Amino acid sequence: MLRFTKPLRVPTAADALPGRPSPIEKPPPHFVNGHPLAPPYPANTELALFGMGCFWGAERKFWTVPGVWVTAVGYAGGSTPNPTYEEVCSGMTGHTEAVRVVYDPALVTFESLLKIFWESHDPTQGMRQGNDVGTQYRSAAYWYDEDQRRAIESSREAYERALQNAGHGGITTEVATAPEFYFAEGYHQQYLAKNPDGYCGLGGTGVSCPVGLGAA
Repeated sequence: MLRFTKPLRVPTAADALPGRPSPIEKPPPHFVNGHPLAPPYPANTELALFGMGCFWGAERKFWTVPGVWVTAVGYAGGSTPNPTYEEVCSGMTGHTEAVRVVYDPALVTFESLLKIFWESHDPTQGMRQGNDVGTQYRSAAYWYDEDQRRAIESSREAYERALQNAGHGGITTEVATAPEFYFAEGYHQQYLAKNPDGYCGLGGTGVSCPVGLGAA
């Protein structure tokens, strides 16, 4: 991933890059399972949206989960419409690298996805994940309804207690209603399936999250 000096504060809407009115390109089908990345999705599915640092490794955590219909990487939580990867890397769009998870709640619970989310990265690092530094690498959990909001907030409280008992700092994860999700460029989608030896600096704390066991 790109590394250079960049701001460590999310820009205001007035300061953010202007972007463009249309998507940069149409997302391709999922490289692993062939499902379409863009909606419409099957009627029995729901959405989850997470930021965990480098989205290449973050996406791989979810596409192998039974009950997940499709995954996609993109940009969320910023002000610039339809940003490019280079614009996001500049730190001047406000987006974090995000993973959209489309899942069947009859086969996998949202709480189970939250357990993967919390345990697969370090949510205490602020505007970074390991050696990846910048606002685009901040931890984020976004909700689409009140049930998801309650689950995120409850799991955050439980995991923060577990982390602090293990000697870690407080959680810095951005928690908010789901913002606009912009698909990343095609070459980013399922990147580590296309490039098995590709870089991924994603790593957890080693602390178990006490939520999300079993299916619905």
